[in-house]
Amino acid sequence: MNQQRTGAHGGMETSFGFQDVGDGEKQARVNDVFHRVAKRYDVMNDLMSGGLHRVWKDSMIAWLSPSKTANWKVLDVAGGTGDIAFRIIEASNRNAHATVLDINGSMLGVGRDRAEKKGLADNTEFVEANAEELPFADASFDAYTIAFGIRNVPHIDRALSEAFRVLKPGGRFLCLEFSEVELPILDKVYDAWSFNAIPKIGKAVTGDADSYQYLVESIRKFPRQADFAEMIRKAGFERVSWRNFSGGIAALHSGWRL
Repeated sequence: MNQQRTGAHGGMETSFGFQDVGDGEKQARVNDVFHRVAKRYDVMNDLMSGGLHRVWKDSMIAWLSPSKTANWKVLDVAGGTGDIAFRIIEASNRNAHATVLDINGSMLGVGRDRAEKKGLADNTEFVEANAEELPFADASFDAYTIAFGIRNVPHIDRALSEAFRVLKPGGRFLCLEFSEVELPILDKVYDAWSFNAIPKIGKAVTGDADSYQYLVESIRKFPRQADFAEMIRKAGFERVSWRNFSGGIAALHSGWRL
């Protein structure tokens, strides 16, 4: 078991939570986790964040400030349930078009159903594909968003390079992810809650403790804010910055393709 955070040099590709796995093994294991939790994904985020993920996502959309003109296109990666995409479309007065990409078909199935119920099917497209190999032409999108998904991508550097490639010049990259708590007392409280309570609550709510254990551990393996920002810069992005939410429980990272 390796409980140390990975850094800007990488390492998430061989990390399944605190378990070391072979390069190439992680994706199948992550897929299995999300097949099991797809229908309870929003409940999962409520458990992981105490419900605060909804506030953080609203702040993400506000910082993105989607255009209200027609033909503005966003790619939302690892967003199968549509949570971010639907927020973006509504913020654009239903003018934006969102392509929701996820490697997990179960998650996409939830998103398609939700889009129909919300009357947003005409504004959305759902694509099953890998964030490391996007099936889109260069300079296809005005914005790229990913929320609580990039830590589950084995080769984060490849995903960031692909994000840069498919963005138009002047395009925006935004990534919301659980991060390192920077307040001395809050970090201990959050650790105790995460490791002791979340897997037990996950088992009580869904009958599945192991998936929640992985998700808690994956948060602790993800690079610190400054290290992840360096990875974004290495991919070619400029004007890279981040904002901490709730003392660093989550961080919103921004970069531009200029």
